[in-house]
Amino acid sequence: MASAAFGPGVPSRLALRPPNRDLTRMDDLRWPDLARDLDTYGCALIPGLLSPHGCAEIAGWYDDAARFRATVVMVRHGFGRGEYRYFAYPLPEPVAGLRAALYPPLAEITNRWNQVLGEAARFPADHAQFLDRCHAAGQTRPTPLLLRYGPGDYNCLHQDLYGEHVFPLQVAVLLSEPGRDFEGGEFVLTEQRPRMQSRVEVVPLRQGDAVVFPVRYRPVQGGRGAYRVALRHGVSRLRAGRRHTLGIIFHDAQ
Repeated sequence: MASAAFGPGVPSRLALRPPNRDLTRMDDLRWPDLARDLDTYGCALIPGLLSPHGCAEIAGWYDDAARFRATVVMVRHGFGRGEYRYFAYPLPEPVAGLRAALYPPLAEITNRWNQVLGEAARFPADHAQFLDRCHAAGQTRPTPLLLRYGPGDYNCLHQDLYGEHVFPLQVAVLLSEPGRDFEGGEFVLTEQRPRMQSRVEVVPLRQGDAVVFPVRYRPVQGGRGAYRVALRHGVSRLRAGRRHTLGIIFHDAQ
């Protein structure tokens, strides 16, 4: 199912300028290709979104507790094994820059999805305006996070909802290099269509690569029009080493 089946609305090319270009590589993302992959597979790969230097710098923040508002030990909540930390406001660069710069083209995609699904909700073009909507509803806690996995750690399949206002897409950036820093620990996405068995997508990420994927559902074109399919994501068991990931969620938490 190509994105053309859902009509126009994706910019042909978009030059984005986050504050620190030594850390990020967003100058020439091809959004029509990303939108087509999201429509077809339920996820889209952005190779080399962060430079190796940017990855190392962000991963190194994990032990700096002052940057974060909360730490979650997954096994305590039945989420899996490993840890993650939610950043505090103000978000550090380049996390704040990535969040603001990725949002507008993703909002165009999600608005197109809602249109074909017959849903009234629309997202503003500016991320600050969307955050105003979240904050007015009591969702004021930042959700970008840094995850750390060690040997035997994993993340159960889940959805990152956090409140009434949910932005339909999110981004995960792998900060470590498979085969050098860790073994195992693949990003996994499952899709459940009505009255069908689940489909699994394993995304082959390298250091600095990002994956864009739905928070909870996406449209699929059927014989009687578009319908929702539910998705969950997780990380398979780490077999050796240490794995860090940056998660960028665009809605704030209750």
